[in-house]
Amino acid sequence: MKLSFPKKKKESKESISRAEINNLQDIIAPSSFEVKQNFLRVGERFAKSFFIFSYPRYLSTGWLSPIINLQHPMDISFHIHPISSNTVLKKLRKKLTEVRAEMMEKEEKGLIRDPILETAYQDIETLRNSLQTAQERVFKFGIYITVYTDTQKELRKIETVLRSILEGRLIYIRPALFRQKEGFVSCNPYCLDQLAIHTTMNTAPLSSIFPFVSSDLSANEGILYGINMHNNSLVLFDRFTLENANMVIFGKAGSGKSYAIKLEILRYLMQGIDTIIIDPENEYKFLSDAVGGSYFKISLNSADHINPFDLPSPMEGEVPGNVLKSNIINLVGLLRIMLGGLTPKEDAILDQALIETYASKDITPESDPSLWEKNIPILSDFESVLENMKGTESLVERVRKFSRGSYADFFNQKSNVSMDNKLVVFGIRDMEEELRPIAMFIILRHIWNTVRSSLKKRILVVDEAWWIMQSEDGASFLYGICKRGRKYWLGVSTITQDVSDFMKSSYGQPIITNSSLQLLMKQSPASMDVVQKTFNLTEQEKYLLLESNVGEGVFFAGHKHIAIRVTASYTEDQIITTSPEQVLEIKKAKKGIS
Repeated sequence: MKLSFPKKKKESKESISRAEINNLQDIIAPSSFEVKQNFLRVGERFAKSFFIFSYPRYLSTGWLSPIINLQHPMDISFHIHPISSNTVLKKLRKKLTEVRAEMMEKEEKGLIRDPILETAYQDIETLRNSLQTAQERVFKFGIYITVYTDTQKELRKIETVLRSILEGRLIYIRPALFRQKEGFVSCNPYCLDQLAIHTTMNTAPLSSIFPFVSSDLSANEGILYGINMHNNSLVLFDRFTLENANMVIFGKAGSGKSYAIKLEILRYLMQGIDTIIIDPENEYKFLSDAVGGSYFKISLNSADHINPFDLPSPMEGEVPGNVLKSNIINLVGLLRIMLGGLTPKEDAILDQALIETYASKDITPESDPSLWEKNIPILSDFESVLENMKGTESLVERVRKFSRGSYADFFNQKSNVSMDNKLVVFGIRDMEEELRPIAMFIILRHIWNTVRSSLKKRILVVDEAWWIMQSEDGASFLYGICKRGRKYWLGVSTITQDVSDFMKSSYGQPIITNSSLQLLMKQSPASMDVVQKTFNLTEQEKYLLLESNVGEGVFFAGHKHIAIRVTASYTEDQIITTSPEQVLEIKKAKKGIS
């Protein structure tokens, strides 16, 4: 009898791939796991494990922080195994005897002393005393690092970076060759130390591995900027000790920007450092009156005037001709903004007209600079020169609006503002909105001429800097001041509430790059992504800026950045407050006293 059985159908690859997932492991497990001698492949990504095998005699606090802060995905695992103090003391006693015997043997032979042996003897004796008094304990310590990348080439790059960072501190790492699987498991949260590569450490050096160290910005000199919110230490230092004294401040309206900068100004004034402010909203008038500063209201009807044709006095060693040429180039940029753009031909005509305008007043590269100030031309002199040149009809018509029209009272006058006070403020709130970028450019030129004429510590505050950043020439001039200010002992503070508008200019990022100090206060969610990308913020710093209170933010000084809370005394608060309610109460109190 012949029995027949139905043939078993072969499962196709497609049906296998469509098989139902049965458990949680199938969901979280990688699609594949490949082990090589010097790396792993987990799914589509590559992983490589390292271990630290050698340390210097001394370890500084937070030495692991640069590794933690690398912008690469990685796992770092610490494995700390306590050792019995009795066991260690026995070994130390034996080792101490051996070292002492070797030292005595060299002395008997008349050999010169060995500093290495003496240092080892002192270290062993110190550790032995600490263990006996229970001040220290000894541990076996292993630290393993697993990095993850998309390509093997990136693995090699990260290894080079790790080596350069650690070897600069005399700390050495190696890849776990032929033991990548064990290294990978040891870096996962299984509490398994499968690599078992240890270094013996006592409590003091072991404490230095703690990676989350608060940055400290306390110095022996300078001013108080606020309180470090991480550890309640004082943020105390001098901005003029950094590679440049420039600062940028970003924050939404009402975040405390003006309050923070006024507090800084007030404290630097007490140290005798001059401050010049461009004030777009007359916010600094109260501060100026309180400290006896000079406040100039810049508007079309104001009695305070600045002549765009003013020249700086050449400093010692400067060639007068170069000063004059530089001033003419800057004037062309100003006229480009005033006249609404220029063609290449008009640009060349203006350059020549400016040279002839100064020459008509006996101001040339060969003339005596000490006589320049008496003969400075004004805009109407420039108009007269243009009228006598060919092909300038369009230019003359546009210039007349500023030399004879409704704008003449401001643009066609000799300068009458003095920069001799410790605090000088230019208020431009009453200037017509369309003329504000031009007014800021003229004021900046006047300030720059003053800064170049004498060398002393100064701070220049440009509030609502996005006004001047609207034009390419204005942004370029502001960037030039930020870049060159260090040579003249000038620190530029650039303040704005609209980061997006500021960064639209091609000079926005360079100005930030050339500012050693950066203060970020509360940000709006709409601009937060731009801020995070610009300043390379962590997620924690991002949320801090979104949720911070008034007067709180993130403060950068060089490579250090901390969470800061701006704090003022009662007297300082009465002088610098920007709260309308407080200002009104103070004014009422003053009237009551008077």
